[in-house]
Amino acid sequence: MFNENNTTIICIDIQEKLVNMLQNGVQIAKNAEKIMKAASILNIDTIVTEQYPKGLGQTIESIKNIKDFTIVEKNTFSAIQTPEFVNKFNNLKNKNILIFGIETHICILQSVIDLLENSYNVFIIENCSSSRDVNNHKIALEVMKQKGAYVITLEIALFNLIKSSKHSKFREIQQLIK
Repeated sequence: MFNENNTTIICIDIQEKLVNMLQNGVQIAKNAEKIMKAASILNIDTIVTEQYPKGLGQTIESIKNIKDFTIVEKNTFSAIQTPEFVNKFNNLKNKNILIFGIETHICILQSVIDLLENSYNVFIIENCSSSRDVNNHKIALEVMKQKGAYVITLEIALFNLIKSSKHSKFREIQQLIK
């Protein structure tokens, strides 16, 4: 299972216009902010993607203000098909991937399938991910599970990363969900 030392976090396209298109956009943004804060607290390797930011806006401020994450602009739906992303990602060497973002049935789905085909252990944080259409979100999660990915929640991710209430950062992580 994943932990803070063997995991890379990939935040897919949590951008202004995309968040505003979602029925649950405010909650997705809040949850995404929590996992990104945890990444900062635990010093976990993290890559943020932006799909065509000229048209869709940049990563939302609440995430950009957390830490100096690596932000990669992309035009491909799968992050793995973007050379700049691959260059940064390959330097990290972790086999466990926590991934979340917008839209589940497009950019997350294609990225996850590429990661699985390259033998990564992939964990989709369901309540940090969404699509404009709830059915597309649900079906994409099913497809990814069938391919071998794991669907988890924000709290599962947070507590799996630290493993114990004796972890030095336990209180900071716990505060994210209170």
